[in-house]
Amino acid sequence: MGMAKAAPKLFPFAILAALALAAASPRAVLRAQTASPSNRVIGTVSSVSGNTVSVKTDADGSVNVTVPDTAKILRTAPGQKTLAGATKITVSDIGRGDRVLMAVEGNPPSATIVVVNKKSDIDAKQAEEQADWQQRGVGGLVKSVDAAGGTLTITSGARTITIHATPATAIRRYAPDSVRFSDARPSTLAAIQPGDQVTARGNRNPGDTEVTADEIVSGSFRNIAGIVTSTDAAASTFTVKDLLSKKTVTIRVTPDSDLRKLNPQMAEMIAMRLKAGSGREGNGQPASAEAAQSRPGFHQNAGGEPGPGGARGGGGGHPDEAGGAGSSSGLARVLQRSPEIHVGDLHKGDAVMIVATSGDPNEATAIRLVAGVEPMLRASASGSQSMFSSAWNLGGGSAQEGEEGSP
Repeated sequence: MGMAKAAPKLFPFAILAALALAAASPRAVLRAQTASPSNRVIGTVSSVSGNTVSVKTDADGSVNVTVPDTAKILRTAPGQKTLAGATKITVSDIGRGDRVLMAVEGNPPSATIVVVNKKSDIDAKQAEEQADWQQRGVGGLVKSVDAAGGTLTITSGARTITIHATPATAIRRYAPDSVRFSDARPSTLAAIQPGDQVTARGNRNPGDTEVTADEIVSGSFRNIAGIVTSTDAAASTFTVKDLLSKKTVTIRVTPDSDLRKLNPQMAEMIAMRLKAGSGREGNGQPASAEAAQSRPGFHQNAGGEPGPGGARGGGGGHPDEAGGAGSSSGLARVLQRSPEIHVGDLHKGDAVMIVATSGDPNEATAIRLVAGVEPMLRASASGSQSMFSSAWNLGGGSAQEGEEGSP
């Protein structure tokens, strides 16, 4: 799973009323407004054969839908809140990877109304929004929350950033046991707690100390730095000894998990920057992982940045604020280019950093893992964890996902 990976969601079915008003008869309006969940198909097109469209649904099922010539088929741009600019298309214009919302009737199902987001449009929208997250995104650990005042304060490495929410700010929160952005739900500032991970996108002040957010996404996740003790590739699991708790944790890997390995030279380069920022122990030796863990800056419960791209600058307390390899945004870009690995590529004794779900203390599901981090942990475990917690990506933080008007 790459850093840009996303599964854009369709707009709520109620918006079909607008579709019907724009493109269907009064009888179709009634059908759209009163359609039950059993008369809806929402998902991604897996194949098209003639007038039969196979859809992998968002409910993790699959269904074949007949699209007759009488069906109303409209193509709309991702992120659109209305269908004012929608264009009529035919079933032959629907392709694999497109997102569809269908009003259906009968058994087997036959479509009366189809709304389509073309895959090419989704990809272009994602690229645009990724660039915006890179330019205007910040992320870090929550220091304090003032729900009544509409603000929260986060730390990203050595930096402190105040995030302002407005009535127009979209606020979402991840489910504690899910690695999917599609499982994030509308939330409030009051649900955010100190120690949570937050990412926000918005306009910064000139000093980059304040952000007026268009979007805030929060979650409570677990950050583990440890040593692999065993692997089971067949079961997609491995065990790791947590360097902080000294306990062994079983880590599950799913298709949504993102496993990467740093290039050794890049890991050494980042370690050098971490040493420059975190300093050395009193004996003049580089700060060890064991010693660094006792420092206040070692965030064991750090979470991850769920929005596309990393926070800008300030990772790990080092002075690099330009987004280089030693900053959280720099690390985000490095990880994006790093090769993907699998459980079978891990070996006993490997050092890893993991962002995982925060449920059972004895086991967790990996959201993101980075191997090849031995030099970084030797240089500064706290700096590595802080940088990693601000740079990781849940894989699916495209802002249009789940947004009304966007299939």
